[in-house]
Amino acid sequence: MKEAMDIRKAVITAAGPGQRTLPLQTLVDRDGKTKTALNIIVQEALDAGVEEVCLVVHPGDAPAYRAAAGPHGKRLRFVEQDKPQGYGHAVWCARPFTSSEPFLLLVGDHLYLSREKRSCVRQLVEVAAAEACAVSAVQSTHESKLPYYGAVGGRLAENRKGLYLIAEVLEKPTPTVAEQDLIVPGLRAGHYLCFFGMHVLTPTVMELLEEELASGQKASLSQALAKLANRERYLACELQGRRFDIGLKYGLLTAQLALALSSPARSEVLAVIVELLAQETS
Repeated sequence: MKEAMDIRKAVITAAGPGQRTLPLQTLVDRDGKTKTALNIIVQEALDAGVEEVCLVVHPGDAPAYRAAAGPHGKRLRFVEQDKPQGYGHAVWCARPFTSSEPFLLLVGDHLYLSREKRSCVRQLVEVAAAEACAVSAVQSTHESKLPYYGAVGGRLAENRKGLYLIAEVLEKPTPTVAEQDLIVPGLRAGHYLCFFGMHVLTPTVMELLEEELASGQKASLSQALAKLANRERYLACELQGRRFDIGLKYGLLTAQLALALSSPARSEVLAVIVELLAQETS
């Protein structure tokens, strides 16, 4: 019987040149309260049992992020990524914070909407804790979206629906490469398991990123995860929920509509949308 893994720490990356202002954007949540995207992300991590949260930010951005986190601002720790050296390097910058512990990894430009009572983060944390290994959240994604995401290949883990043993990880593969190297039995034709924007990772990942940097390579999280799959048990889990990349064109609008339509104000929101459409077609 596996011993449950304790996931106490979370890392949120927000240092990318095109990402820095996105977590500061304001939305109205399901309860009708105005919050920043960062506030929503941090709250979801804390509600999943995380005790400490570290943000990887661009130099000088910490005060704005602390303010944007609202009531959680005083609890946050910050690490600066002094040079824009990519996502893998941003994750590695948090190594002093994660130390030798497993950690939840989130991105500052994604919001999530669960299809069940448990949040997407809690779903992932509970699976990782029970399986006592690294787990990446994934979503079945059409091949037309492959240029936007990392993707994995593998097989069902112990014949458990929605849980896969990862054999391969590729960053933004072409459909041709994905068809050859990222086969997952049971998926619809033209669909692949793409990263959902959240992971629970073991300290081994930090060691692999360290090795890449020490060799003079640009640290790539996808490459580190591909090596992880060959070194220890590493799973992918399909969550009951949807991701919203607020960095995409109309991404913030789409996320806001999704939040509004899942709230008690759904009827009111639908009435406004119908009225707008009627005005456009009249």
